[in-house]
Amino acid sequence: MSRVLHVVDLGRRAYRPVLELQERLVEQRGCGVIPDTLLLVEHEPVYTLGRNAKESHVVASPEELARLGIEVVRASRGGDATYHGPGQLVAYPILDLGDRARQIAWYVGNLEEVIIRALGDYGLAGARDRKNRGVWIGDEKIAALGVRIAGHITMHGFALNARANLDHYNGIVPCGIRGKGVTSLDRFVPDVTMADAKEKVMRRFAEVFEYDSTEPRDPGASGTRW
Repeated sequence: MSRVLHVVDLGRRAYRPVLELQERLVEQRGCGVIPDTLLLVEHEPVYTLGRNAKESHVVASPEELARLGIEVVRASRGGDATYHGPGQLVAYPILDLGDRARQIAWYVGNLEEVIIRALGDYGLAGARDRKNRGVWIGDEKIAALGVRIAGHITMHGFALNARANLDHYNGIVPCGIRGKGVTSLDRFVPDVTMADAKEKVMRRFAEVFEYDSTEPRDPGASGTRW
């Protein structure tokens, strides 16, 4: 039987509505109403805190947050503090892992592999750090991961800096890690576009997770609650 991955490009959206959308899709995927689905999105500026993140890892003052227009949201994912914003490609896989649901290391490793292969398409060598998950170029993180598996359905995912405003990371301790930096794809590939980054990530995701094909879904389609 052919395995098809539905891909929905949400464009640019605020974080909270997309979090609520993920929750609905997890329920629908668990009931078999929808197939495996990959959401792609750029968020409005936001700092998110994982389940066990320390509030102190948001170091920006309330006044600074207000000036920058950055909200702070507690999320249901794993991981610590991170930033989402324009120029960053965020991918949320809503997948039924079935019997592999307990193999979290396998799933996270595959997400890292997607990013590493996509970076390889640009001639860049992304690396893993088993202690600090994500994808790194030297001592700088280019992609952060934070996942949740509810039953056997995945949500949350990864964020790849393509043309991100790295100054916004100054308001947090990224991923709770001190002494290391963050970077963005456009530092190495100045002419990178979000459209190209999306295409490469989508193609590599289908390859790593062994889908036979991808099927774009229009978020503006009539009757679709995207």
